[in-house]
This record gives sequence, structure tokens and C-alpha cells, in this order.
Amino acid sequence: MQKDRPRQLSTAEERRETVLRTAIGAFAARGYFGTTTAEVAKAAGISQAYVYRLFPNKELLFVAVVEHCFVQVRASLERAAAEAEGSSPEVVLSVMGDSYAKLISNNDLMLIQLHAQAAAVSEPAVREAVRQGYARMVEYVRGASGGSEQQVQNFFAVGMLCHLIVSMGADEVEAPWTRTLTAGITHY
Repeated sequence: MQKDRPRQLSTAEERRETVLRTAIGAFAARGYFGTTTAEVAKAAGISQAYVYRLFPNKELLFVAVVEHCFVQVRASLERAAAEAEGSSPEVVLSVMGDSYAKLISNNDLMLIQLHAQAAAVSEPAVREAVRQGYARMVEYVRGASGGSEQQVQNFFAVGMLCHLIVSMGADEVEAPWTRTLTAGITHY
């Protein structure tokens, strides 16, 4: 009987993963509208034509990046929920929130989410990717936590507040308004 070996990626699959990882950094730095496929290709060490063979246009590349980021968030929440020391909605939501706070300390992931939300306003394919990503995430959080509508809504509202706090560095400013926004929120 042959032992299961890890699946090996083909050269095209490896290149696709390389382009995707490279594109995360490029799009995080300059957003959907400010990033070119030529910049992604150069950073990945391949030709722009090869980027287009892997991703037919910039929009599809960005959608793949957005979807990849949602997968990372979901995996982080799943790990946290599995390690929760209790099963009440409050406990599960708390550990998932803490896991998310640690995850967005990687600014690239948070920036992709912010850029995706901004691009969703005018780009239908990006809007749909963001909608689908949040739809899956909300349903996962609801199911994993057993939380009420209000608890799940609050979980996502605090997550959005975390984006705001981290993106503008509010936790680095000592002022009454920043104390109000950051009260009770942990950042890493």
C-alpha cells in the first residue's frame, strides 16, 4: 500500500500561488486601483503575459486575493474556536475575536480587506467577492459560536472598529476620543 504523500503542485499551480502571495503585498500597499499587473509580475519575477495566463485580468487577480484573505480569516477563527476553553457563545466569540485581532496585526491582510471594501463600491466582481466572503464568514461565526443575531452582529461590528483603530493608529494617540474608541479592545 502506498503512503499518502503531500500533493505536489504543478509549475503552473506553484506560479499561481507565488503570484497570489506577491499580489497580496502589492494590493495591500497600493490598493486595487493603484496596483498594476506589471508591478505584480515584476515582484513575482515573471512576465506580465504569464500573470495574464494565470489570471485573465486584474479584477480576477484581486478577487482571488480577496478570497484567499477570507480563507485565512476563516482558518484563524476555526483554530480559535477549536481551542476555546468552553462552548458558550461568549467564550467562543471572545477567542475568535482575539484570534482575529492577532491576525490583523499582519497589516497586509487588514489592508486587503479595507481595499476590497473600498473597491466593492464601484467594482461589481469585487463587491460580489466581498459579499460572498462575509456571507460565509457570518454563517461560520453563527454556527461555531451558537451566538444570537445580536452577538454575531456585535462580533463583526467590533471587527470593523478594530480595522478603523489599526488603520489610523488610534491606539498610538493618547486622547479622550481614542480612549473611547479603543476601550476594551485588545491589539497586538
